[in-house]
Amino acid sequence: MKQYLPAWSQGWLGTIVPIAQALLIVAAAWLLQQLVRRLVRRLMDRRGLPPEMGMALHRVSAGLIGFGALLLVLERLGVSGTVLWTAFTSFAAVGAVAFFAAWSVLSNIFCTVLIFTTRPFRLYDYIEVVENGEKPGLKGRVVDVNLIYTTLQEVARDPDHAGSSLQVPNSMFFQRVVRRWRGSEVPAAWLAPPTVEGGSK
Repeated sequence: MKQYLPAWSQGWLGTIVPIAQALLIVAAAWLLQQLVRRLVRRLMDRRGLPPEMGMALHRVSAGLIGFGALLLVLERLGVSGTVLWTAFTSFAAVGAVAFFAAWSVLSNIFCTVLIFTTRPFRLYDYIEVVENGEKPGLKGRVVDVNLIYTTLQEVARDPDHAGSSLQVPNSMFFQRVVRRWRGSEVPAAWLAPPTVEGGSK
């Protein structure tokens, strides 16, 4: 088919065709990601998949699809597969060394797996992380759980002032006592005005 085109247009095909193929790969990756998102949402709604696990599946699938699309795009743009594989293995080796060197990060990732499996709390629960059973500590509503941190939305006593967010390392939940309140209502003790110790003279 190429030989039937005018001579001036044949030079452009070497540029236009790879770019068009790269755009098609990006579009296919986006559609696949949307399909996976709907599948995960259906599993959460109909099969009772925990929201934390659904979020983890969505993030892992998005990363894998994006990485695969990037490799395909680079290959269509003329980057050699051998070069890509060599670069990938080199980065993987360096990443593995850095990963195992960061023991705190590894500990948080392992604790994330424990949070998803043992379920000490769930999304939108109200929790408090304390040193012991009496001393107050970090508290708030669980709004997100990722591989490193659990995000707590603090509850303000004054309804006109929204609370800030706390990012708590996941390993802390297995080193401290955790109080948990289920349901959508804020614990009454959090909204009570603070008491003055010792009383008034």
